[in-house]
Amino acid sequence: MTSQLEKAQTFKSLHERKGLFVLPNPWDVGSAKMLAGLGFEALATTSAGYAFSQGKLDRIGIMQRDDVLQHAKDIVQATSLPVSADLENGYGDAPEEVKKTIFAAAEVGLVGCTIEDTTGVAGKPIYDRAFAIERIAAAAEAVATLDFPFTLTARAENYLHGRPDLEDTIARLQGYESVGADVLYAPGLPDIDAIKTICDSVTRPVNVVAGIAVRGVSTSQLEQCGVKRVSVGSSLARTAIGSMINASKAMLEHGTFEAFETAASFNDIETLIELGTN
Repeated sequence: MTSQLEKAQTFKSLHERKGLFVLPNPWDVGSAKMLAGLGFEALATTSAGYAFSQGKLDRIGIMQRDDVLQHAKDIVQATSLPVSADLENGYGDAPEEVKKTIFAAAEVGLVGCTIEDTTGVAGKPIYDRAFAIERIAAAAEAVATLDFPFTLTARAENYLHGRPDLEDTIARLQGYESVGADVLYAPGLPDIDAIKTICDSVTRPVNVVAGIAVRGVSTSQLEQCGVKRVSVGSSLARTAIGSMINASKAMLEHGTFEAFETAASFNDIETLIELGTN
């Protein structure tokens, strides 16, 4: 068994070595094992993918901290890979609640997490910048007390909530960096130029999410911009769900089953599960 310290050191080293790496997001134990079997070096949970798998909406406040952390623990225990978690806004407005979430994340075996600045409140979806920075500072304070290198990622959510303000997004990321965030992340950036501007504006590693907003870019293009890490959020889960929906519609509307021709074989699935099992 790989220890949490060893996993944490491995995850940290991925951000320090030369070049970009891809951090895929499984939505259950099976997908975690298969992604490990495919050869990825680390995993990250997806709040949306997990919510959809439970038949729930991806909204702040719907999935509770204990349930999300149990799900993360299941993923951690499924493989020997380092696992980071999407922990939304830390499951509470107060900085002290964010601290509690960090400690709880460490207890279930995670070696990193993402905390975002989304409030979940209609009409005011993003925390005020100063308070958002205070919340990340609290998370960093909690991380500093751990006896292993927990990787804290801070997310600026402007572009996902109708606030396409690059200047404010940069100011937020710089603020998060100044109080101790290890990785910086602004999902939904509109184009490659915005991504490069973000990378040029901070000194910590930058995460970009594939499958949202920017399309048609390659890892080599993102690496040239200065991106260190590419996650996929709910994109793998939505791809799987999309295939299920399309196949079901074909059965209902046309009485056809051709969609099943692209299904993975039993042998391929079982081989990956065996390769990826802890």
